[in-house]
Amino acid sequence: MLESVFNHLYRSYYQDLLRHLYYMLRDRELAEDLVQEVYVKVYKNYETFEGKSREKTWLYAIARNVAIDYIRKQKGINETHLSEIDAYQLKDTSPIPEEIVLRKDEVQQIYSCKMKPNQKVILDLRFIRGLSISETASTLGWSESKVKTLQHRAIQYLKDHYRKKAS
Repeated sequence: MLESVFNHLYRSYYQDLLRHLYYMLRDRELAEDLVQEVYVKVYKNYETFEGKSREKTWLYAIARNVAIDYIRKQKGINETHLSEIDAYQLKDTSPIPEEIVLRKDEVQQIYSCKMKPNQKVILDLRFIRGLSISETASTLGWSESKVKTLQHRAIQYLKDHYRKKAS
């Protein structure tokens, strides 16, 4: 039974998790390694999944934690000094090849904006990955009001950015 559930999760979400981790870290090989680590954790801990959220939300939360752990180890910082922005600090702001092929021009423009990393993560999870506000909050370990606030600010930033660009 666990084998079939695991295989379903792997087939259904592997590419999405890979893209998400690559988006966060901008290193394909590293993203591939971390996705494998995500699925090792899923396999070992599936019995702890309570079903309070969708499996997709649970997987994104595990991926986020794996990425944070990796960044923490690389920076040699302890948990109390790692901010959410540090966890999502991007190495490169240009869109990845999959995004260019798979996404519309508007999405590519979002990725190339110079907005705060946590605002980009919110837009990615909400509008590109299709998570709800509550799923996004659960994935990031934030309150729903924080997600709503950051989403509002990110959208406002995009509006202002494109008004200035059009002028």
